[in-house]
Parts: sequence; C-alpha cells; structure tokens
Amino acid sequence: MGVQGNGFYEIAAREPDRPALLGAGAGGGAVSYGTLHAEVNRLSHALRETFGLRPGDAVATLLGNRPEFLTVLFAALQTGLYLVPVSRHLAPPEIAYILADSGARAVVTERAHAAVTAASVPGPHVPVLHVEDGWPDGPATPPADRRVGSVMLYTSGTTGRPKGVRRPLPAIPPEVLADVLRRGLARDLDLEPGDGVHLAVGPLYHSAPCVHAMTALNLGHAVVVAPRFDAAGTLELIDRHRVTNAFLVPTMFHRMLALPEDVRRSFDGSSLARVYHSAAPVPVATKQRMMDWWGPVLYEYYGSTESGAVVVARPHEWLARPGTVGRAVDGVEIKILDPEGRELPPGETGLIYARGQGGFEYHRDPAKTAAAMRGDLYTPGDLGHLDADGWLYLSDRRTDLIISGGVNVYPAEIEAVLLQHPAVADAVVIGVPDAEWGQRPIALVQPSPQAAPGDGLAGELLAYCAPRLARLKHPRRVEFRDALPRTPAGKLSRHRVRAEYLGESV
Repeated sequence: MGVQGNGFYEIAAREPDRPALLGAGAGGGAVSYGTLHAEVNRLSHALRETFGLRPGDAVATLLGNRPEFLTVLFAALQTGLYLVPVSRHLAPPEIAYILADSGARAVVTERAHAAVTAASVPGPHVPVLHVEDGWPDGPATPPADRRVGSVMLYTSGTTGRPKGVRRPLPAIPPEVLADVLRRGLARDLDLEPGDGVHLAVGPLYHSAPCVHAMTALNLGHAVVVAPRFDAAGTLELIDRHRVTNAFLVPTMFHRMLALPEDVRRSFDGSSLARVYHSAAPVPVATKQRMMDWWGPVLYEYYGSTESGAVVVARPHEWLARPGTVGRAVDGVEIKILDPEGRELPPGETGLIYARGQGGFEYHRDPAKTAAAMRGDLYTPGDLGHLDADGWLYLSDRRTDLIISGGVNVYPAEIEAVLLQHPAVADAVVIGVPDAEWGQRPIALVQPSPQAAPGDGLAGELLAYCAPRLARLKHPRRVEFRDALPRTPAGKLSRHRVRAEYLGESV
C-alpha cells in the first residue's frame, strides 16, 4: 500500500485506519494512525491551554518503554516544545538535576515511577501527568499555529554533569522537517515510506531508539514497542509481527547468539530487511555471526547524540571491508585531526571530526559547546582513521568513556560519588572488556589512612553507590590501591591506570 503525506500527521489525516502501533491496544490489538493522532492532538491542546506551555518550553517524560511515549513525542513535535526524555533508571538526584536544568514545565510519567517523580520535580508549579489516568479531555483536532518542536536529550561529559543537546526551533510546521528527514533516510539508510513494521526494543529515552521509532511513524510504518529486551522474546516478536526493521545494540547481538541452538533454529526472521546498530563497537566476529544467521541485513552507522549519523556502512559495504563503521553520508565531511588540529593522511589515527551535521548547542553551557568545535568541525571525542577511499574505522573511544550495553557511562560521575565517602582518599573508574556488555566499570580506590581495605569496605562502597547512581553505572567491583598516579598538575592519569590494570604498555 502506498503512503500519502509528509510525515505522521498528514498520514494520520489521510489514512486514519492505517495501523500505527501493534500489540498496543486493549487485549494486545492494533492502534490506528487516526486514534494515535487524536491522542496526540488532545495532549497538544492540554500542554498549551491547560498547562500554559509555549514554544521553546520543555516537557519531560519519565516512562518505561510504552507507546504513550510516542504520544508525548508527537505532541511536542507539533507544538514547538522540547521533549526531554529522562531515563527511569537514574537515581533521584540525577533526575532532579535534569528536570531543573532543562526547565521542564510539565512531566509525564507512570504510577510505577510516581514516588521518584514526586521526589524529583522542582516544585508544585510543575504539573505531573500519569499515563494511566488517560490524557486530559480536549479537542481531537490539531491545534492552531502548529510549529515544529525537537527532542533535547541529555548526554554526560567529563565534568560528570549531563548537558542537554539543544537544537534551534525553526518556525516551520512539522511536515516540512518530516519531508527533509524522509528524503535523507531514503538516501542514507534505505528506509522508504510503506507498510513496514518497526520493532522498538531499546529504551525510547535514548537517542537512536527514539529517532528510529519517530522515523517509522513518519514513514507510515507500524511500530511494536517492547517493554524490555529479552533475547528469545525479541525473536518471537520479530516473527509474530513480521518486523521489517529494528534498531539493536551489540549487547543484544551477544545475548541472542548465546541462546540455545534449538531456540535460534526456530527463528524464521525472513521478514527482516534492515537491522540498524550503533552506540558501541561490535567485534567483527560477532557481526559476521549475526550476518551468517540473519543474512545481509545489518546496517551500521556512527555518530552521536549531537551530530546524528555521520557515516553509514550498508551490509554489502561492511562485508567488503570488515570492521568499518561506514563512509560519510551525503553532505557530511569527515576529517581526522591530530591534537594540534592538523589533518592526518589516510591510515593515521587521530580525533574524528565531522562537518555538515545539524547545528546544536549544549543547554546553558557555551564553554562546552565551544570545546566540542574546531571552527565548523564537531568532534564526539573519539579516535579513528580513514582509509584511502574514505571509510572510517574506530581505533578507540575517548579515553575516559565507558560504553556498557550501548550506553555511555562517564567515570567522573562514579568517581564523584565515591569521593564523597569518608573512607575514600582517591578513586579512579575505568572500563574493562566484557564479552556481553562490551565494557563494565571497575573502581580502583585509594583508601583514607583510617580505613581498612578489604571485602567489607568494598561492599560498603558498592552499597553507597546504589541509591546515588543508575544501576548501569555501579562499579562491577571495587579494588584497592596504595596510591593512584597523578600528573604534577594533579590530574589523574586514567590512561596509565587502565593500561597498567590490563597489562598494556603505557
């Protein structure tokens, strides 16, 4: 069936009976584009007229993986609002910081997170909506003066405090942006309008899962929202709903490959045409095993929350160049620079920079914005090299960043918590290789003179981290050292610690 219209809103108006959400209705049935559109419109009116939000304001979500997230997303995208998705796995102080820093003027959550939401909102002036109560009564027709909004995702840095990635809001209707995006996606990711089915199994509060689900509805596809990732369950969902495209992370590949042989053999998977992956490096052998199992359907791309995808490797391109993460998409230029900003030739490793991606700024942090730029070139802080034909290969992530299960974990956040404990004189957190998660954080601690290092103190420190950090940021274990290496200026040499710990040369 052909799809008319530019993006979700026009498709919903012209083809209201088209399935939008599968397995999301009462009894696990489908929700149509028309029904979802009416919910989006009712929430849009409520955000404007009941709660008084205006273009440029922020609305936050604290939700599990559930279809209502998409209602809030498309309401924000047609009312000129910034949607701030907050991870439900964060600790209350972390949630409170994001809500306050973003200036969120309303929060959408669910009963399961009611207590932590109540403890985290800046004050009684910020209304809290629980999705179980339904959307406020209001017109099911589109609001007047529609204009495009955006998603403001929070990403951490070496300071340990996350910052919102904020993009300008042009005074255009959302259909204009949807048309630009769908033309770019057809060119770069081979995604086109039609009767596709997208599986959203990653957390929708993360960049790529959110963008892929949004893209699917802008293309007329149906979306299956999985509450959580389960290896066997994901295979079952793909077959049951005849999923055509999905976004996964390498940890999910590891877990599915580890399933019993009979479970893997029972998977048909013939509906899959495109499976996208990013967020973390994937070993060549792991990706080859997935291709052997699922066929040439894996599309890899590299980018960041700030830049979006800047290089793409289609399946046949990767098979011809195992290990590449892709070549620059149309309109983007990739350069490899040394620490002084000189461009390096093919084959030499340096800092990866990109030119031509959409503009952004770090919310309320112009210094951090400037630090990420060199002229009009932006760097996510990762190391890599280009070959003679312009294909990009990652050599390492930035030295302080830990990528665990496709999620960025910044050591400074963990170290800041550990250093608050009176038994800790100094602390450093490093990422060590892990077959399933890619990397896991390990804390090396120099105890204070009065403290007795050992299993008891290690357990005490892990318990201390529990209420203060998201679970994924908890150190896998704590080990003790007599001293930690620092430079004469007092800067911790994390590279040296990691190299010594792993037995590498410094």
